[in-house]
Amino acid sequence: MSKQRSFVPALGKSEFTNSYDKVIAVMTREKRWRPLVVKALALKAGETIVDIGAGTGSQSILLKQAAPGIRVIGIDPDPEVLAIARRKAEAAGLDIDWRQGFGDEADGILGSGLADAVVSSLVLHQCPMEVKSGILTAAHRLLKPGGRLVIADFGLQRTFLMRTLFRQVQAVDGYEYTQPNAEGILTELIPAAGFADLEERHVFPTHTGSISIYCAVKPS
Repeated sequence: MSKQRSFVPALGKSEFTNSYDKVIAVMTREKRWRPLVVKALALKAGETIVDIGAGTGSQSILLKQAAPGIRVIGIDPDPEVLAIARRKAEAAGLDIDWRQGFGDEADGILGSGLADAVVSSLVLHQCPMEVKSGILTAAHRLLKPGGRLVIADFGLQRTFLMRTLFRQVQAVDGYEYTQPNAEGILTELIPAAGFADLEERHVFPTHTGSISIYCAVKPS
């Protein structure tokens, strides 16, 4: 891992990290879309699932609760959010493997062909274009042939209202990184990383714009 690299902290600034879970719960209506991420992954006992950009661990914890027989690895570059994730998992009595590292280096840290499925939520919109592509390419390398990818993130903002609400996210995470998502870039980047059968399965209006759930597979 390159220690000199920077990243956009949760909610844009590290001083807001402790408020992240409360803000995300209210502003993104996560109780509606996170369970559908779990459903989209179609989890099976014995599988290994990698959560890229695991943050405070909300999605990883939900995965482990839904399927206790899986192995969940959560990776994130921010030690502060990982500390929160560890505390939450321990409080819930869940065994989750937390690793510090950048998403576009995940396969180098964890190993190629390790995962049955890769998930990433609310990460790509915070990243510059080369890192968006790098994370998706790393996810492809992490997966076994036939492995599943599920992305939950701000996608194409289809209406004037959603575009207007999304400006709140852009004010925090920066226009340069977020605007490609608002224009639908993920539907181009996911196939470009080698994935097939891309489907935008759900689109959820939230208080901060619309969140899309994308599903794809690594060809066998």
